[in-house]
This record gives sequence, C-alpha cells and structure tokens, in this order.
Amino acid sequence: MPEVLNLQKKLDAFARLLKIMDELREQCPWDRKQTFQTLRNLTIEETYELADAILEENHQDIKEELGDIMLHMVFYAKIGEEKGAFDIADAINDNCEKLINRHPHIYGDTKVKDEEEVKRNWEQLKLKEGKKSTLGGVPNSLPAMVKAYRMQEKTAQVGFEWENAEQVWEKVEEEMAELHEAMNTKDAQAEREEEFGDVLFSLINYARFQNIDPETALERVNKKFKKRFEYIEEKAPKSLDDMSLEEMDALWNEAKHTFRAEKEGKK
Repeated sequence: MPEVLNLQKKLDAFARLLKIMDELREQCPWDRKQTFQTLRNLTIEETYELADAILEENHQDIKEELGDIMLHMVFYAKIGEEKGAFDIADAINDNCEKLINRHPHIYGDTKVKDEEEVKRNWEQLKLKEGKKSTLGGVPNSLPAMVKAYRMQEKTAQVGFEWENAEQVWEKVEEEMAELHEAMNTKDAQAEREEEFGDVLFSLINYARFQNIDPETALERVNKKFKKRFEYIEEKAPKSLDDMSLEEMDALWNEAKHTFRAEKEGKK
C-alpha cells in the first residue's frame, strides 16, 4: 500500500506540473512567446546548473535544478502538442518502448554477465533499430572532452578498444613525444594543435581505463584553482599587479595548506 501511495504522489505532482504549464502557456505573455529555439540556450544553462549541483553533491540544489529541467521537458512537449507533432505522452511512451527493447535481459530471455555486456548489447540494438553509425548518437554540440569520452566508450562496445591500461599509457607517451617534437619545429599552428589534441584524446582514454571521468576531474581542479586564487586576492597586502610571482606563490602555498587542513578537519 505505501508503494501505491508513493506512486500516486508522483503522478499527482506530474499532473500538477502539466496543468500549470497549460495555464502559463495560455495566460503568461513570456511563456506564450517561447519556441523550441528560444528555450534551447536556457535548457543548456539549466543542464550546467544541474551538473554543478551534482559535482557539489548538494541534494537541495540537485532537486531544484532537476525540477527546472523537468519544466523545460514539459515545455517542449507542450509546444510539440500545439504544433500537432507530439505530446508528452508520446515522448514518454516512445522512451518506455525504447527502454524495454534495449533491456532484453529484463523484458526478454537474453542473459548477460555484467554491465559491460549490457552496454555492448545496447549499442548493437541501436544499430539494429536503424542507427547508421555507432557514433551517430553522440551530439555534435557536446563539449569536446565529454564528446571524446563518449566516442571512446561507444567504439569500445563494438570491440575497437585497447586490451589494457598499459597500452593506453604507451600511446599517451607516444603522443607526448610527437607533441614535443612539433613544438620544437616550425610546424604550422594547425599541426601543433592537432598534436596537442592527440595528447588530450589519449589522456582521456587513459582516464577511462582508470575509471576516472576526465570532465569531472578537470572541473574539480578548476574549482580548486579558483578557490586558491581567490584566497590570494583576499589575502594580498597590495594590488596583484604590484606583487611578484614569488609573493603570489607564497600565498598560493598558504592557501593550499589552509584548505588541506580544513578538508582533513572535516573528515
């Protein structure tokens, strides 16, 4: 019985959101004006705000940002309904069918050993559904680092993969040597950029083999850098323009020790 009540609570909340969306679309000048195109950038912004909240593991913010994204999904569906193209039920039911079809180990007789086999089956089923390429589902507008990681993940599911992490690290070293050579010659800027990109791509691949999300890892370092540099700005006895690198570096090390002590104190 509690499970039934919990499901009804969720259904009621979703129905409430749909009703509010109908009202806003009918009565609010701003909401009436929105289109797929005008909402696009706002949705991207909301997605990044959710990503920030997830990185901080702030459950309250995750809940709030998730609600904002849910509103956008309902908004797009409402516009689709007005165009006579689809409605929210169509979108949800299509997704349900896709989930059922791509989980034959749950809704069929297929047997799987582990999550890796589930992922391989998923990619193979997508191709059977008419996808022309294993990489066809990777959005062109993804940030480059995320895109590289996803492409490597997807091609690995069809066997295009190194056997172990050591091989990948050897590739990293090979690409580093080629980059170093390019930087010490008169190669064109485009060629040097390509060599630099090869290093990044191989490092992302190595991170994947070590179960490290490179996007998350870099963002954590970004946040750490920002926090330490803001400490320098706060503690600087004079304008940063008037300080030497050695003076700023001393404050940097002070920030490093201060924040490390704080972190250890919270454990």
